[in-house]
Amino acid sequence: MKRIGIMGGTFDPVHYGHLVAAEGARYHFNLDKVIFVPAGNPPHKIPKQISGAHHRLVMTHLAVSSNPFFTVSAIEIEREGMSYTIDTVREISGLYRDADIYFITGVDAVLEILSWKNVLELLSMCFIIAATRPGYKLVSLKEGLPGLSDDKLEKIIVMEVPALAISSTDIRQRIPAGKPIKYLLPENVEKYIKEHNLYKD
Repeated sequence: MKRIGIMGGTFDPVHYGHLVAAEGARYHFNLDKVIFVPAGNPPHKIPKQISGAHHRLVMTHLAVSSNPFFTVSAIEIEREGMSYTIDTVREISGLYRDADIYFITGVDAVLEILSWKNVLELLSMCFIIAATRPGYKLVSLKEGLPGLSDDKLEKIIVMEVPALAISSTDIRQRIPAGKPIKYLLPENVEKYIKEHNLYKD
């Protein structure tokens, strides 16, 4: 049976932390493919606070271009209305009917999972890989997610990823301050940001 990973995020901008998390998940869980899905209109973000979908989509394509196991989907960007994880998992599950689906995200997002749309259906459809940042003090999932049954908690797997100390927020703050962003994200993404004067204000 195939195993398909879904890497969701705003990717504003995409950086090495995202790529290392996706590659770590691919290796540890023997995934056949990881699909990067830039968020369209995420419910937890104010639209004006994120860059245009076109720029985020192009940067994500550039970032994954050297890895044959990585691909990019624009399904959330092309979908009208809010972008919910459950809708993305349903759509990709429909394309890969005989595959196990693994949704990759940060552990901080996972600890908010009880507020996600249709969370019980989501956990019946896929595994959730919760990538932790260095130094993150993780309470047990049972403590952090009261109310989830043991069989649902078993669908959530914690994976430590050293490079997740890099953050998109920090990169966006570095650029107008004139601080270097080299080695925080792929060179072709850095070049794209400079060519299009992104994150200057």
